[in-house]
Amino acid sequence: MFHLTQKENATVAKQIIIDHVFKVFGDDPKTALDLVQQGLSKQEILERTGQSIGVFDANFTIEAGEIFVVMGLSGSGKSTLVRMLNRLIEPTAGRIVVDGQDINALSERDLRALRRKDISMVFQSFALMPHMTVLDNTAFGLELAGADKAERQTQAQAALEQVGLGAWGASYPDELSGGMQQRVGLARALASDPSILLMDEAFSALDPIIRTEMQSELLRLQQIQRRTIVFISHDLDEAMRIGDRIAIMKDGQVIQVGTPDEILRSPADDYVRSFVRGVDAASVFKAGDIARQALTVVSEHSDRGCRAAQRLLEDSDRDYAYVVNARRRFLGVVSSQSLRDALHGRPGMLGLSHAFLPNVEPLSAGTPVAELFGPVAAAPCALPVTSDDGQFMGVVSRTTMLRFLDRDTPPVPPPQEIVPPVTLNPHFPASNAPTVAPTVEPTVEPIEQRQGDAA
Repeated sequence: MFHLTQKENATVAKQIIIDHVFKVFGDDPKTALDLVQQGLSKQEILERTGQSIGVFDANFTIEAGEIFVVMGLSGSGKSTLVRMLNRLIEPTAGRIVVDGQDINALSERDLRALRRKDISMVFQSFALMPHMTVLDNTAFGLELAGADKAERQTQAQAALEQVGLGAWGASYPDELSGGMQQRVGLARALASDPSILLMDEAFSALDPIIRTEMQSELLRLQQIQRRTIVFISHDLDEAMRIGDRIAIMKDGQVIQVGTPDEILRSPADDYVRSFVRGVDAASVFKAGDIARQALTVVSEHSDRGCRAAQRLLEDSDRDYAYVVNARRRFLGVVSSQSLRDALHGRPGMLGLSHAFLPNVEPLSAGTPVAELFGPVAAAPCALPVTSDDGQFMGVVSRTTMLRFLDRDTPPVPPPQEIVPPVTLNPHFPASNAPTVAPTVEPTVEPIEQRQGDAA
């Protein structure tokens, strides 16, 4: 049995390794592979030999616990590639390593055990037995694996509970909707508690509403128990919604592998760019992706800071400042007007919290851009964005949102360096105030070059 090399063992999180894998359909694969080495294209090899290259030098890894989407048009090789992961289709050349085992070297007995225990598959067709109950359909794979009746019914019932069909075990497939039938198919795959789930266009036969529901269901199940899921799709919106990473295929070749935002930011070629052009970027990118720099001040003393902040805003020609503590946790927003109102009639020191604007709630960095339009439009200023632990990451303004919608500019700027916040000195004179570039909304300046956003 094949075991991981020292290098592969160091990256044990890589549960599946696809190592220069080829698949040739035909009776003379060796000749086809020789022509591949000579640099001939898939079409040239087909015309010269009659051999069809199904997968051409696939070379990537899949990490444990991620949803990895393989996508492409019909005939791109995506189903062939995924079926080689459990040897439903035998690879012609290359290596496929699953959990440290070279599956090409497995005996028939070990391969059957791998399919029964470790790798389950969900197909586009529900393939439910019409004469069997929902519970028996769910337990069918366990029955084939030799599990006793009590064990398989217990596991099947647990799987039905996971997909929300616990009360439907005694029903028959024709009593279920299409979406419910696909849930049974998913439960059947989950019943053996596999670590890897292969899903071949599992939702493509469903109507759009049920399809979206099943995508949400898959993400919910992944939150409960993380599995490695390899999901085939021809729909980029679906891939972007559910995939941690995506592989895009064309003519048997893997053109690009990356996270959804990597593919949207930097498509590898015109083919990938044509896919990206129609995607709903607002459902892919999050508030943290589009947050921009803003004037940030550190509040070191709870009983002072208003006067220093007022001078800072005047000298920097800004209307708003975002207040953080020494650990850069967001505290609140002050404006020139709120500072004047707080200081009116108070000659002494005054803490910044007295000037915080009311009803300015920070946005979570993980909030999809599609959900930001209402809050940003209603806010008096650019809204702060914070991480899960409250760290201030920047702001999102109306201008940011408009630029995001403008297809003539990049959907999202590249990551920016964090500008250190200004630490307020309540005693500095205005002439010594830190110099901060004013916020100006240019008409042609790319968003990446901006230092801040006005509301």
